[in-house]
Amino acid sequence: MDEDNKVVAELRESFGKGAARKIRALDKIPAVLYGHGTDPKHVTLPGHQTALLIRKANAVLDLQIEGKSQLALVKDVQKDPVHQIIEHIDLIVVKRGEKVQVEVPVHVEGEPAAGTIADLDAVTLSLEVEATHIPENVVVSVEGLEEGTKVLAGEVELPKGATLVSDPEALVINVHVPQKVDLGEEPEAAEGEEAVEAAPAEEAAEGESAE
Repeated sequence: MDEDNKVVAELRESFGKGAARKIRALDKIPAVLYGHGTDPKHVTLPGHQTALLIRKANAVLDLQIEGKSQLALVKDVQKDPVHQIIEHIDLIVVKRGEKVQVEVPVHVEGEPAAGTIADLDAVTLSLEVEATHIPENVVVSVEGLEEGTKVLAGEVELPKGATLVSDPEALVINVHVPQKVDLGEEPEAAEGEEAVEAAPAEEAAEGESAE
C-alpha cells in the first residue's frame, strides 16, 4: 500500500443530516465502514486529503482508527448534484491478498485506420482483482484497426492477476466509417433567398404601374 493512502479516521456517534452538515462545515466527510461480518463503523474523514485520494477509481484507503490500521475500499461516493460537495462515503472492509470485484474504466489508445472511428461501447469492465492491486484502468489499443473490427471483452488484455467477470462476448470497441448526414438545408436556403430577392422587384413594379 502507498503511504499516501493513510487516512486518520475519527469514530463518530452523532448521526443525521444536522450532524453531517456540521461535519462538512469543518471540512470533514462523514463515512460508514462495513463488511466481513463486522458491525458498521461510522467515521469522519479529513475532507481535502480524502477528496484527492478518491479521484482515482476504486481507491483503497489505509484507515487509521484509534491507532489501528484497516484497509477499506471506496464503494460509493454521494455528492451534492449542484455543488458537487462530497456528502457521504461508503467504505468496505478489505484484507491484504483478498480478491474483490470492481468496475475498472476502459482507456482507449491509438488511432484506427484512416476514415474510421472507434466507438467505445463499454466504458468499464468488471474484474476480480486483489484488493491492494486494483488497476487504474484497462488499456485497449485501436491503432490501425480496420472498418468492421469489433473488440470483445474476452479479447481485452487484462492486467496481471486480474480475472474478467464481465460477459466475454460483451462489445467493448466497434470500428466503423461514420455516416454522412445530409441535412437538406441548402436547397431550402436558396429558395428563401430567391423569395427575398423577388419581393423588392415586385414592389418596384407595382410602384411604376401606380404612377
